[in-house]
Amino acid sequence: MSAGRSIRLRTPRELRASRRRREHPCWDHLVAAPLWPLHGVNLGTLLRTCDAVGACIAVPRFRWVPDALDKGNTLRRPACVHWVGNPLGWLAEQRAGGAHVLGVELAEDALRLADLPAARRRTVAVLGHEQSGIPPEALDLLDDVVEIPMVGMGASLNVAVAGSLVLYKLAGLA
Repeated sequence: MSAGRSIRLRTPRELRASRRRREHPCWDHLVAAPLWPLHGVNLGTLLRTCDAVGACIAVPRFRWVPDALDKGNTLRRPACVHWVGNPLGWLAEQRAGGAHVLGVELAEDALRLADLPAARRRTVAVLGHEQSGIPPEALDLLDDVVEIPMVGMGASLNVAVAGSLVLYKLAGLA
């Protein structure tokens, strides 16, 4: 950007006109799946990212999850939420139905985030527990694994941040 250039912000009306024309009850192409969450605030943040990229969210039927999603839904309109009673069974169903099941995990032969292509078919981005990651019994249900490289001292990012980065790449927006 050159010095002296005038920057004009787009109005809310202009932003709305450039986005999707109507709400869709289920985007169905891209699904964030934090199936083993620890912190409700992460679900709320991830829900907002799902709206931004046109994704649904799949969450477990834990008693505290609806409240966490309600608090996170700052748009105050219905979000696309898939309620999952059995995470392993649900993941198996997604694969059997032709979805690409992608885990976000530190693993050998993982694809680097920068090399992750945009989703071309229904894709489920599986996010693990904030402390222990994706459970071992779920790893066999993954088609691929993506890793988010880090240069700092931490080993991983929280679910909301990791999920947001991956969703933007899968949506073709980053």
